Amino acid sequence: MANHSFSCLDGHTCGNPVRLVSGGGPLLQGATMLERRAHFLREFDWIRTGLMFEPRGHDMMSGAILYPPTRPDCEIGVLFIETSGCLPMCGHGTIGTITMALENGLVTPRVPGRLSIDTPAGKVDITYRQEGRFVEEVRLTNVPGFLHAKGLTAHVDGLGEITVDVAYGGNFYAIVDPQPNFRDMADHTAGQLIGWSPTLRRALNEAHDFTHPEHPEIRGLSHILWTGAPTQPGAHGRNAVFYGDKAIDRSPCGTGTSARMAQLAAKGRLGPGDEFWHESIIGSIFKGRVEAETTVAGRPAIIPSIGGWARQTGINTIFIDDRDPYAHGFVVA
Repeated sequence: MANHSFSCLDGHTCGNPVRLVSGGGPLLQGATMLERRAHFLREFDWIRTGLMFEPRGHDMMSGAILYPPTRPDCEIGVLFIETSGCLPMCGHGTIGTITMALENGLVTPRVPGRLSIDTPAGKVDITYRQEGRFVEEVRLTNVPGFLHAKGLTAHVDGLGEITVDVAYGGNFYAIVDPQPNFRDMADHTAGQLIGWSPTLRRALNEAHDFTHPEHPEIRGLSHILWTGAPTQPGAHGRNAVFYGDKAIDRSPCGTGTSARMAQLAAKGRLGPGDEFWHESIIGSIFKGRVEAETTVAGRPAIIPSIGGWARQTGINTIFIDDRDPYAHGFVVA
């Protein structure tokens, strides 16, 4: 029997929670963060479920664990955890992690105002604006994003036939644009979107293969991005991103915004230097920008960047007691 202790910093990025594990994470083996992620999933996934699921977490909980980097051009390594699994990359998680790590002295940039992090999806470059001890804005240059497939269809009870594009922005996203059976996310409640999303995701995963062409360890459609017309000044689009079993992202979703920009760029609606301000379901905004064009395994892709803010809400020491029947968390269907 053991009582495992985890030192955590709690916060949120534009409304969506981030739990940063600053102490107590397991020692992982691997020459890359992707290999460390695989080790974590094999032996330590109980830490993720214990910290993210009830009774210590909730449906929308997400977080990160800090590690020394595996590559010399990065200041720190980050392993992303959430209710849906161990993501290769997380945009809102990066913004919250960097904000709290800087404000609490957990990372020392080589050059003030910029640093690089080592993630399972690859190197992510960061710039930030700090005023005194507080970080006011973080911008991350994400991994390349690309349109993976377009015009895929699936039947969803309550909606009918739905057509989606699937794009990659650090995770695979099914993007639901306006169409005969879905006009705008504003026409539906969050509960309805949560109810439809698992069916849509399951149908698409059963019918199609979603594997990164350069990183075959990254596979499977994990997120559904429902679109809508913006309501906030300056915003170009609105979204509600479904992930996990029953969660809607409260932030505009960083990897989702990257995937959305990759989709729009592939259709000729965005180009290098163009901005795309993405509004969340609660009205918060990420400021996206297409930094450059590139290719991924020969297909057109973009280098996206995302700007946003985060705030720390507390300091937490969390115990996972092996005597507890709910030590590893639970989910209520």
